[in-house]
Amino acid sequence: MILRRLSLINYKNIPTATLDFSPKMNCFIGHNGAGKTNVLDAIYFLSFCHSALNPIDSQVIRHEQPYMMIEGEYTRIMGTTGEAEDREVISCGLKRGTKKHFKRNKKEYKRLSEHIGLIPLVVIAPADTFLIEGNSEERRKLMDMVISQYDHTYIDALNRYNKALQQRNALLKSEEEPDPELMQIWEEQMAAEGETVYQKRNAFVEQLIPVFLRFYQNISENKEEVSLNYISHCQRGRLLDVIQRDRQRDRIMGFSLHGIHRDDLEITLRGHQMKREGSQGQHKTFVIALKLAQFEFLKNTNPHTTPLLLLDDIFDKLDARRVEKIVDIVAGHEFGQIFITDTNRDHLDKILSAGSHDYKIFEVEEGEIKEREHHV
Repeated sequence: MILRRLSLINYKNIPTATLDFSPKMNCFIGHNGAGKTNVLDAIYFLSFCHSALNPIDSQVIRHEQPYMMIEGEYTRIMGTTGEAEDREVISCGLKRGTKKHFKRNKKEYKRLSEHIGLIPLVVIAPADTFLIEGNSEERRKLMDMVISQYDHTYIDALNRYNKALQQRNALLKSEEEPDPELMQIWEEQMAAEGETVYQKRNAFVEQLIPVFLRFYQNISENKEEVSLNYISHCQRGRLLDVIQRDRQRDRIMGFSLHGIHRDDLEITLRGHQMKREGSQGQHKTFVIALKLAQFEFLKNTNPHTTPLLLLDDIFDKLDARRVEKIVDIVAGHEFGQIFITDTNRDHLDKILSAGSHDYKIFEVEEGEIKEREHHV
């Protein structure tokens, strides 16, 4: 998928902008806080129906403004023929105090989940180190975000599981002794939906691991031994048995101790937990390799479209050799359209000189975005 044009009104600190993009490389240069990341966040919004950085929709509206608008014009490039499919126009409007309106070709979606996966996207950003340093919820979110982009049944199963989990937890917290038949109903639904989610997560991780290891060893030049393993209560036997085994303990705690809501990805460096052993550069290398593997996975899952790749200030805390390796990878023909931000023009110059692709450079200052003239 190629984003040809992005139009913004009152998105975060950007009052208004209409940007025409290169089908390959688009670079945004500016100081921290200028608004570079906000452009990438708007592109993310058009893929996932929400901001990557702000959990509350109204927070993306520019200060003291009544509304915001985002619109993206896309085309899809098929195979090696270079022929574009029909144009797609995706837009979102939001007024303060009302719900957002998300549209595809001027027709509003009934359910936002119907849109997920139409424009596959991978973003690599500084906050991604929480995948290593944060709790297991961050790593589950990664699995959920990737799988939901190619399997619409996944998010439905996960939502049904979470509903059953909430109902069971409400019974566990109640002062009166829970109705055993009602408890059984919610536990059975948790188990059925949870095993479906587990199977999809397990299949995803099994395919992801070898691709991730290839990227990591490339960037680190085979100098470090890392591993990635999926951990789930479903690996202990039938999930219903696992859930019911500790029902009394759950009752004492007031919440469910077992289920796929406790799944995790175990991340190790030389056999020890990465969060305790790894340097900042190793953490960042791990995350970048994981996200590049995610990109390749999505690309292979849907051969009719290539995901967008967003690289937000990714070179900080990396030595020059690792930066060079990452530049070599993303400048290759395997990747489609790329959006990249940096405060350091040297990094971008290296990327642009590494490939013979078309590119555009934009300067960002206090929410104002200007395309810089250059000679291809």
